[in-house]
Amino acid sequence: MKREEKNFQTKRRIMDSALNEFSKQGYGASSINAVCSAQGISKGIIYHYFSTKDDLYLACVEECFLLLTEHLAKKVQAAEGDAKAQMEEYFTARLSFFAQHSVYQRIFCESITAPPAHLKSEVQKRKKPFDTLNISILEKLLSSIALRPQITITEVIDTFRQFQDFINAKQQISELSASEFEEQEKNCRKALDILLYGVAERKE
Repeated sequence: MKREEKNFQTKRRIMDSALNEFSKQGYGASSINAVCSAQGISKGIIYHYFSTKDDLYLACVEECFLLLTEHLAKKVQAAEGDAKAQMEEYFTARLSFFAQHSVYQRIFCESITAPPAHLKSEVQKRKKPFDTLNISILEKLLSSIALRPQITITEVIDTFRQFQDFINAKQQISELSASEFEEQEKNCRKALDILLYGVAERKE
């Protein structure tokens, strides 16, 4: 086996063990010792690839958002129909990602609502491509809708993000079960629907 392949496999074992640990315990309750024992990996090997627990956690955060962003970009690019249909496709794609890769759910939620205080800026850097994609998707949806003259696309996006923050703040989403997380995603989708189309019934 070539050295590069062996290094890749070793690093992958470490990442898989760390993902499971952070997924179950969150950042605060996780430890390098637990990551070691789960896969029979020595501390020396871990510290060869990752200098601290923080570095390992940030690597997991980065992988989570990288894969999620790639998944969403592919799904949304293929989406057809009006703004409402494309919005549905976006949230369906988010749920399908976490259904396939449940190990990332808690890391995602923790990064969104309660990242470790001392790592907040580093987490933000790693989720920036995801934030950028979300903004571009919203801009695309809003460009197909006739907004009221005094309302700008930027204002709508800022308002939705405030809605989303409020919904997420109502409970500890990092500790939600898969079904509770799905319900949370439905609430976010409903908030965006209300924001775009209002609450009053429209007569034809």
